[in-house]
Amino acid sequence: MSSVIEVKDVSVRRGGSLILDHVSWTVDERDRWVIIGPNGAGKTTLCRLVSAALFPTEGEVALLDEVMGHVDVFELRPRIGVCSAAVADQIPDDEIVRDVVISAAYAVYGRWREAYRAGDERRATALMADLGVGPLARRRFGTLSEGEKKRVQIARALMTDPEVLILDEPTAGLDLAGRELLLDTLSMIVLEPRAPASIMVTHHVEEIPVGITHALLMKQGHVVAGGPLEQVMTSAWLSKTFDLPLEVGQRHGRWWAQALLPGRGGR
Repeated sequence: MSSVIEVKDVSVRRGGSLILDHVSWTVDERDRWVIIGPNGAGKTTLCRLVSAALFPTEGEVALLDEVMGHVDVFELRPRIGVCSAAVADQIPDDEIVRDVVISAAYAVYGRWREAYRAGDERRATALMADLGVGPLARRRFGTLSEGEKKRVQIARALMTDPEVLILDEPTAGLDLAGRELLLDTLSMIVLEPRAPASIMVTHHVEEIPVGITHALLMKQGHVVAGGPLEQVMTSAWLSKTFDLPLEVGQRHGRWWAQALLPGRGGR
């Protein structure tokens, strides 16, 4: 099994702040990772590094056998599908949903004079159908609900048939029903044998979709623990990550966590 991402002793500084501190991490082509940690842990910064959107201050990042700093990132980025708040902010509200998806083929936001092939048209249509947003193809992006926007963004992220899929807090802003429906869709994506290596960021263990294979726990720019999901998602490791005594468990393939506070019983 070959690696698609290798982060070697990487640090990121912004001003006087150390955002990531000597982080090392490897993602293989069949891996499905979740990154969990409190606010300020460095999760989004790490995702920006491995989506070729940010260069490290120190260390080395190798993506798809290319080393950052020695490759044209504009050729590399189409091989990496990204769904994040930063991506959503670049999508024009008046853009037609179909164009939001298909324009990923040119790695642009806002369709202009690009010439798309029939294969691009078919793939965009199929992805929108698979993500349940086919009937919204002629709607404007700004008129969609949060759940619909997330599904459109994921379809866009998959448009180029990427080798890595990065989902940075894909369930943020969704209500309970929207979250559960999207997690079911994400499970179908990550369980597909031909799916790309996947990385999902969340704050909440209950938002880990079925099919995730590995976990990376982060705190204050450091890696607390990383490896196969069952070995990392323990009460001890989660308690250390969040500086809170936690009981962690699993039911029907989904995870839960509860604080063990004085005067309260566990689950």
